[in-house]
Amino acid sequence: MEWFLLFLQIMLINIVLSGDNAVVIALASKNLPINQRKQAIWWGAFGAIALRLILTVVAVTLLKVPYIQAIGSLLLLYIAIKLLIDDDGHANVKEASSLGKAIWTIIIADFVMSLDNVLAIAAKAEGDITVIILGIALSVPIIVWGSTLVMKMLHKFPILVYLGAGILGYTAGEMFVSDAKMDEFLLHGNHTTHWLIPVLTTLVVIGTGVIKKMGPGGGRPAH
Repeated sequence: MEWFLLFLQIMLINIVLSGDNAVVIALASKNLPINQRKQAIWWGAFGAIALRLILTVVAVTLLKVPYIQAIGSLLLLYIAIKLLIDDDGHANVKEASSLGKAIWTIIIADFVMSLDNVLAIAAKAEGDITVIILGIALSVPIIVWGSTLVMKMLHKFPILVYLGAGILGYTAGEMFVSDAKMDEFLLHGNHTTHWLIPVLTTLVVIGTGVIKKMGPGGGRPAH
């Protein structure tokens, strides 16, 4: 059950953070004939999955280096907050004129936009390569095949975005307290602090999103 819950969290993180990837895929293949458009979407998605898996495995290894995990936790916290307050999309992608160019555009755009996904999944999975592979391999086709549905769901049920951002906030806190150097210098093995920091980072993320929504011009969180 614990493994299954971890798998579901990785799926949710990947889907929520990949909302803009669906826009990129649609834009990159917009001007192609229908039969080539489908090929571009699936080949582009296949390349993006392979690239993301490699990057995530590399990230898992890097997170074992002292201080890297603490730095990564701060970056992930920033990503979680940005998920709720950033109104800018990633729609500035040129339409491709050929199948090869469309596939390349999708892969490169996914690479540029995948830092948040890769870092979040690597941190959440805690080295479990199997759950990483399944989480990424299953969620990306869902985004590609049902990109319109995913976008509509995230707009219709903004609670999904808040839930995803909350998971990221908690994961950032977990990353910080899991860094051996942070434990040695700041926490000193204090168990209360070990569960309190992830709770606080979660509250900071969700609180920031709520304040943004209630403020002037506030609306549904972007993704």
